[in-house]
Amino acid sequence: MIQLTGSPALKVQVMCEGIRYTPALGAAAAHSMPNYYPYRFKEGEADPTGRGIATIPYLINTPDGTEIRILGNGDSPWHVEGSLEAGYQLIDDRSGQRVAIEFEPLRPWATQKTADGMPYAQAGITTHGDMLVINVAPGCEYFLHKHEGQSMRCTFCAYGAPDERTKHLGQITGRVEILPDTLDRMRNALDAVIDQAEIRHIYLVGGSLTDARKEGERFLQLARYVKSVNRRNIPVALGSGAIPDDQIKTFFDEGLVQHVCFNLEIWSEELFAKVCPGKHKYVGYRRWIEALETAVKHWGRGNVYSAMVAGNELEPEHGLEWEDAARIALQGAEDLCSRGIIPIYSLVWPSGGRQRPDYHQRIRSYFEALSTGYQAIRRRHGLEVAETFMCHRCAYMQIECDLDRQAHGVPA
Repeated sequence: MIQLTGSPALKVQVMCEGIRYTPALGAAAAHSMPNYYPYRFKEGEADPTGRGIATIPYLINTPDGTEIRILGNGDSPWHVEGSLEAGYQLIDDRSGQRVAIEFEPLRPWATQKTADGMPYAQAGITTHGDMLVINVAPGCEYFLHKHEGQSMRCTFCAYGAPDERTKHLGQITGRVEILPDTLDRMRNALDAVIDQAEIRHIYLVGGSLTDARKEGERFLQLARYVKSVNRRNIPVALGSGAIPDDQIKTFFDEGLVQHVCFNLEIWSEELFAKVCPGKHKYVGYRRWIEALETAVKHWGRGNVYSAMVAGNELEPEHGLEWEDAARIALQGAEDLCSRGIIPIYSLVWPSGGRQRPDYHQRIRSYFEALSTGYQAIRRRHGLEVAETFMCHRCAYMQIECDLDRQAHGVPA
């Protein structure tokens, strides 16, 4: 089996083990993109804030451009020292290893507002690295439904239902159309972001509708609007659910997107039904794969993707050890690649399973076995992640791009 080395090895280790709080990490938050999850001090941990939580940066950038999402963890052997003026270092207490790092900067757009006073940060856009994510309808209808007492939401998901948190975007339950004012505010924010940062990818996402055709209508409206305002012709990826085949063809015929990513999330119909009950009930496992295959017929091998949440298999209710979980995931990678579909594995930070003392080692062993095994599968099928879809400068919880870069002899 291929062994992880260099920046990919560092990235997996830090993502799995997290970083513990230091004054340097806290101070960096003042000039960095803020983390969506505040640092939560564990019982007995020194807390200089006195509040139990602290804002910390979102992303680390290493000298070779590798991007790493930050997980706060009071038990981590990793910590940060330094300052903006002197530079920051990521330090491993065990080995003494020191890595020079920077944090994703807080750009002016993050505190600017639209003409009618809405903060750009609330206008339906986010960024990580050189990717801009457009999400003007984040509320997911699966959160509103139960079947035989079971919620239809995906078990790992934190999107939430359309409610007061999405009201500022004009999203209400039952309305398919995105309001014109919402789209115009998003355009203002998009223009500001691409003027202030190098954006090389645009990714369209949103909460699911229980009716796949209506979801397709919403994404067609969004994609057509984005095409009309995408003045730099930045490549766009469609991140909807598995919409009907005729709508998939419309996206292709109108040249609305350059890539498609329908997120299957997890391999095997049995696990899919448990982890993604809404997707299974309202769309279906086999239909999801059929939609991906339809997209391959239009865009071709290597331009169709499926985001997978790597590590869900380790949740206690599934009763799997990491070796079995990795084996199942690799079976899925082989199957999808044989169809010309490229899965992209994002490391999950599960809420369950942490009671086991070997939690961090299990998730790391699983992800390393999956990543290295999957690299060999992609090589065998002649598939690489397209630079126009995703690259190592925006892959913040994934390492496919880092491994591809390393395989081409670029230091990583």
